[in-house]
Amino acid sequence: MADPNPGALQILPIAGLPELRPGDDLAQMLCEAAPWLRDGDILVVTSKAVSKVEGRLVHAPSDAVGRERARQRAITAETARIVAERGATRIVVTHHGWVMAAAGVDASNVARGELALLPRDPDASARALRQAIRNRTGAWIPVVISDTFGRTWRRGVTDNAIGVAGMAAVADLRGLPDTSGVPLEVTEIAVADEIAAAADLVKGKLSGVPAAVIRGLQPSVDDGQGSASLRRPIGEDMFALGTRDVVRTRRSPSGFDRRPVSIPVLRGAIEAALMSLHLGQGLELVPDLIPYDSGRQATSQVATTRAGRLLAQAGAVIVPVVPGRADEHGFTVLGMAIGALLIQLHAEGLAAGWLSPTDLDPADANTGDQVRTELDLLRLTDRVPRIRAEGLRAHGLVVVGHPEVQIER
Repeated sequence: MADPNPGALQILPIAGLPELRPGDDLAQMLCEAAPWLRDGDILVVTSKAVSKVEGRLVHAPSDAVGRERARQRAITAETARIVAERGATRIVVTHHGWVMAAAGVDASNVARGELALLPRDPDASARALRQAIRNRTGAWIPVVISDTFGRTWRRGVTDNAIGVAGMAAVADLRGLPDTSGVPLEVTEIAVADEIAAAADLVKGKLSGVPAAVIRGLQPSVDDGQGSASLRRPIGEDMFALGTRDVVRTRRSPSGFDRRPVSIPVLRGAIEAALMSLHLGQGLELVPDLIPYDSGRQATSQVATTRAGRLLAQAGAVIVPVVPGRADEHGFTVLGMAIGALLIQLHAEGLAAGWLSPTDLDPADANTGDQVRTELDLLRLTDRVPRIRAEGLRAHGLVVVGHPEVQIER
């Protein structure tokens, strides 16, 4: 195919692809539909095309009610954390780490009775497609897998990159001089997202064209990170939860994932909770953050109590404390600090719960003795020296960890 305008940036649709089904050879179909592919081209393929050939489809009943129930179940299964929700609409973090509506579960442009999920590993899919095209054409072509995202504060949707191979997804210009010679400080260009959005100008949502080529753009040198550099770490995310969803989406944990918990995040959450009440103290972090020896199993009776289960799995323990002679007002203020702490930890993407003195000393004397025996392992008065030195009283415990992954299939 001759270039109509050599040297210009071109966006070329790949038309004529048949309806894709699980097991289809997507690379072969693309090469047949676009025999003009060459080195330097950048291929953009919709995630739905990849999901179809990889079999990332789930059954959905044909009636509207059953289809919506199936869609909601699929969203739940693909969700790692809810960011915001309004009725049936959920903005979530997927298991890939993308923040998007409905976890990318889509009912458009798929066969009736089916829903499409995102590819399980879009970067791996992009690498495999790139290699397969190389095997057939001899051309090394960067591949971007795109999906449609909404945007905070702006109407309308646009395509973003969720899988990248053969190029760097982000161009880091920090430190380079601008046209006035002033070094850039924060400029990182999401090149792969720009490419995905540009390709959608010729793919569209109604045309049935799932792939396009960007020609004339020099791809950035592959940094081997795939799409990972596009995901903002939660520690840098100033909008990790929808403002109106902070309280409503918090749940008391029934268990924790066993990933380690960041100490700086915990200390920041404690500071925020105390500052919100203009307090200087009242929450103490257990220094080594380990409530149990990881190789030790709690007794069966303890494990059956909520306190025992949470303590066995927690990645951190925070001790609410009051002066030894605290009155009712002191405990009220401490309770407010605990509430603020739980909300702040939730905003940081962590799960947390307060175990009251009653939770830690149940009415059942037998079980109570065993729980106390397990709690003795914490040696709170030794591990938080201020408790003993200043005559403080511990008022229950706050247990913290990463949310337990709930998967419904």
